[in-house]
Formats: sequence, C-alpha cells, structure tokens
Amino acid sequence: MRQRLLAVATRLFAEKGFENTSVQEIVSAAGVTKGAMYHYFDSKDDLLREIYARVLRLQTERLAMFAGAGEPIADRVHAAAADVIVTSVDNLDDTKIFFRSMHQLAPETQKAVRAERRRYHERFRDLVEEGQRAGVFRDDVPADLVVDYFFGSVHHLGTWYHADGPLPGATIARHFADLLLSSLRPPT
Repeated sequence: MRQRLLAVATRLFAEKGFENTSVQEIVSAAGVTKGAMYHYFDSKDDLLREIYARVLRLQTERLAMFAGAGEPIADRVHAAAADVIVTSVDNLDDTKIFFRSMHQLAPETQKAVRAERRRYHERFRDLVEEGQRAGVFRDDVPADLVVDYFFGSVHHLGTWYHADGPLPGATIARHFADLLLSSLRPPT
C-alpha cells in the first residue's frame, strides 16, 4: 500500500503539481482511506520528501559502490557522474516533482533534505579531491566549485530532457561524464 500511495502521488504531482493535488485526490486514486495514508506518511510533505529520498538513496548507494571500487580514480568519477544522470533520467518524474516543489515543503523538512543532498555532493567532492591529490585531476579549480557546476547541470535535466528526444539517457550520461573528466584533466 505504501508503494501504491507513492506511485499515485508521483503521478498526480507530475500531472497537476504538488500544490494542486489534495490528499483526498491521492487517497481516492490509490483506493485507500486517509487513515491508511497517514499510517504510512505523516503528511503530503512527507510523500514529496519520500519521492525524492528514494532516488537520493539509490544514488547514494551507487556512489558508495563506485567510490569503493578498486578502479582508477578517473574511471570511478566517470562512472559516478554517468550514473547520477542515468538514475535521474530513469526517475525523471520524481526529480522534476521535487525540484519544482521543494520550496513548498516545511522549513525543517527543506533543511533535512538539503542536508541529505549535501552529504551526497560531499562524497562526490571527496572523489574529485582524491583525483586532485593523486595528480590525475587539475587542482587549480576548487573541488567544491567542480561539484556545484556539475550538479547544477544535473539538477536541470528535468527542464529539457525528454525520453523521446534524439539522445537516450545513457548517451547523455556518457557525454556529461566525458565533459566533467575533460574539464578536470590537468593542462598540458
């Protein structure tokens, strides 16, 4: 039932927007009572947070896997950069809904979500810094700026990417990762 509520909320938030979707519409479409919904979620805000959190959890688990692999640092950063694009594209409704509606969450919820996302970005930054310390990546650009620049692009995928567009998500992911690594190469 929890997954059904999330699926219905995701669909309705994508179609109508978070602010234009009522709890009653969600429970009616899911075929459950409000009491059943409140058993799983404290509020509509809680639904929105979970929609984003499930993608972020997936990305965090996968980033940990790439970071801990025995591959060269450039390969690990490339894989992690491509993966965040692929997982964002694969969960595009979730990502779009969240970035469109995050400002409507309660301030404490916004703060908690930002902290979760910041931990992910910090782990990604740690990989960039590892490459800088090893001399594989240029070190004249702060790793924080590299990460902010890269994720600024990632967070806007929902504004322009379409599944029926000319490039599949995996190709875009490879291009983004290639661009990131090209920008990190030390000057010759």
